[in-house]
Amino acid sequence: MSDIVNPGAARPTHPLALAPVVSPPSSVDGFVKQFLTNLNFDQGVSLSESDANDQYLALAGTVRDYLMARWLEDQARQNEQQSKTVCYLSAEYLLGRQLDNNLLAARLTDIATDALAQCGIDINDLRELEVEPGLGNGGLGRLAACFIDSLATMSVPNIGYGIRYEYGIFRQTFVDGEQVEQPDAWLRMGSPWDFPHPEAAQTISFGGRTETYDDNGTERTRWIPDWSVLAVPYNMMVPGYHNGRVNTLRLWRAVATNAFDLRIFNSGDYEESVRAQTFAENISKVLYPEDSTPQGKELRLQQQYFFVSASIRDFIDTVLPADYDLTKLPDRVIFQLNDTHPVIGVPELMRVLIDEKGMEWDDAWAITQQCFAYTCHTLLPEALEVWPVDLLGRLLPRHLEIIYRINEEFLEEVRERFGDDMLRIRNMSIIGEHPYRSVRMAYLATVAGAKVNGVAELHSQLLRDKVLHDFAEMYPDKFTNVTNGITPRRFIRLANPSLAELITEALGAGWTIDLERLRGLEALAEDPEFRERFGAVKAANKRRLNEVLFQRDGVHVDETHMLDVMVKRLHEYKRQMLKVLHIVTLYDGIASGRVAAADVTPRTFIFGAKAAPGYAMAKRIIHLINAVGSVVNNDPRVEGRLKVIFPPNYNVTLAEKVIPAADLSEQISLAGKEASGTGNMKFALNGALTIGTDDGANVEIRQLVGDDNFFLFGMTEPEVEVLWAQGYTPADFYQAHAGLRGALDLISSGAFSEGDRSVFEPVVSNLLYDDRFMVLADYASYIAAQERVDAAYADQDAWTKSAILNVARSGFFSSDRSMRDYIDRIWHTPPVL
Repeated sequence: MSDIVNPGAARPTHPLALAPVVSPPSSVDGFVKQFLTNLNFDQGVSLSESDANDQYLALAGTVRDYLMARWLEDQARQNEQQSKTVCYLSAEYLLGRQLDNNLLAARLTDIATDALAQCGIDINDLRELEVEPGLGNGGLGRLAACFIDSLATMSVPNIGYGIRYEYGIFRQTFVDGEQVEQPDAWLRMGSPWDFPHPEAAQTISFGGRTETYDDNGTERTRWIPDWSVLAVPYNMMVPGYHNGRVNTLRLWRAVATNAFDLRIFNSGDYEESVRAQTFAENISKVLYPEDSTPQGKELRLQQQYFFVSASIRDFIDTVLPADYDLTKLPDRVIFQLNDTHPVIGVPELMRVLIDEKGMEWDDAWAITQQCFAYTCHTLLPEALEVWPVDLLGRLLPRHLEIIYRINEEFLEEVRERFGDDMLRIRNMSIIGEHPYRSVRMAYLATVAGAKVNGVAELHSQLLRDKVLHDFAEMYPDKFTNVTNGITPRRFIRLANPSLAELITEALGAGWTIDLERLRGLEALAEDPEFRERFGAVKAANKRRLNEVLFQRDGVHVDETHMLDVMVKRLHEYKRQMLKVLHIVTLYDGIASGRVAAADVTPRTFIFGAKAAPGYAMAKRIIHLINAVGSVVNNDPRVEGRLKVIFPPNYNVTLAEKVIPAADLSEQISLAGKEASGTGNMKFALNGALTIGTDDGANVEIRQLVGDDNFFLFGMTEPEVEVLWAQGYTPADFYQAHAGLRGALDLISSGAFSEGDRSVFEPVVSNLLYDDRFMVLADYASYIAAQERVDAAYADQDAWTKSAILNVARSGFFSSDRSMRDYIDRIWHTPPVL
């Protein structure tokens, strides 16, 4: 077979020019031909001269060509039908690798595998070359990725809008056990999955002043900005599962409007000549820049306005027809605010409608209130974003004026409803006065949004009852719940192919888009043969994880151990410290001779977590986890019964190997602090049992899987409130529990810091004298629950039955169901077929 296609065949290079004439490679021969075309004319090499990276890029290009034709067809169909679109505004999208997901969705996995084999290439070798896009951090970004997957699978028009970060959050490394942040250069070799449209760039302005002027007898306001940047869109295709549908993820990159000043360059000042370019590109450089400095705060606000302004303008100016009647805008779009990061879009849409499109205020406000919906993802007051008025006024002066007027009219509504209750007015004002004058973005989103939703039943109840109580009292119909979900395509079909095969054999193929069909596994939990096969899948996944971690980090996972996993963003409220105290308690028992190592259930503890660069306590906890692991793993007294593994730079790619192998899922946040969680859902769907508090979606998981298949511990949210009200003294719990004293004293002694007692003193002191997330209060209950875990794990047959029931009863947690709830309760967006 020749590895060079006909060089005389014309080949357009622009993807939009290419797509309409592409014959999708629906056969092995067609795929081979398209792959060699891409290898020759995109990579500029013959097959015999190509390296693995050339081959990977050609493979990605072949899959992209296939999707492109369908993407263009879908855009045309949506434009023809003038369909309503969900514009999902999110600061992050934690996508994971794209190759296998796109092959799976497009039914190309077998074809691509066979086609590459004909070319003498093992597709597995190319899979390992793919770099995960650095576009997200944790649950918020992964949720966004699951949602856009489900919308495409359900044929609902959707554009996901965000930022094309050059370096993402950061690549985590450990030096002497401490977190060190490195740039995540995920774009170093280029990205084959997105494509730019510089002709569709939007100009985004900042700073300056406003002025009023007369417009044929009407007083209007114009914004005269100081400086601008260009937002260049990069489109990434989002295929639906086996339905031919392809939606869009549109990410914005910041570039300077005048990137290069030749006059200054010729004068010899080379640095100054590109200063504008450097300044502009900072906006899309990193996800969540460190905001402990005024410059960092300003950059974050620049990022947020940059992407929402570009997105709103893009939809109005590019997606809608030129002559579209904007009074009907709510019929065409719903902008879903994924947390508070995009809320500056509210005054931006008002500004566009009033200042640029000439609408009257009341008309523009009526439209705006129908075009936005707000998802709140937190219960922590400090996580409800606020912006100093001084900063907003300096960076976005027109928007601050609009916010002031929104607030003025809103407070007038409050007075009409509740009278001159100054405390209520002060508490509900969008403008906060203490500790500094600021704009409360969650309040603005609530006032402007058509709907406000929490992301689990308990979370939504606490939003209504506590966090946004006054607003819920004023707007009871605005508040609703949509419990989060995850896509089974990535987190079972791709992440756990052995389990997926077992499920399909038992239930047929339809479960992938109708996850409630997993209920059919309940009866099989009673079948000894099925339990044996299910257990074999779990063992194989442990072996697979061992291979991955040994190659990646040089560590081993013993498949005979219980795999006890806690992977999530490092934050004190998630209580990784409670897990650490459990490990230290077990180790202290062995090291002191009180417990024989042979009597301890063999466990491997796996952590995965990044701490925000400026979050000192979180970084100390990471250091402690690694230090405990170093001692425990190397102490011969432990006899290999306990092992602590903390692979750096935990991401979706690693999650796809860790989650299917897990036996025990740690979901141990303080009740009333976790909004939902989605890791808890992924673990349950892959046959791990949960140890957890009644917090977030744990509540719904426990209700569905049953108390016998869930290890509950800890205070309830009302009990937490009572203890706070009584006056929580963590030292009292330290004194009352010998195991807790032993664990904390061992840490304090320097046992995990080479005798240096000062290293972890801040961690211990924080627990003894502050402990705002009540680690010590829940310690005894947690230890007792872990003893129940040991007892249950000793009966492997019964444990496997519980694991099967977790899978069978977790179908509710599909992101497809979440999307149906959003569509029914908030968006009202029908599919386009």
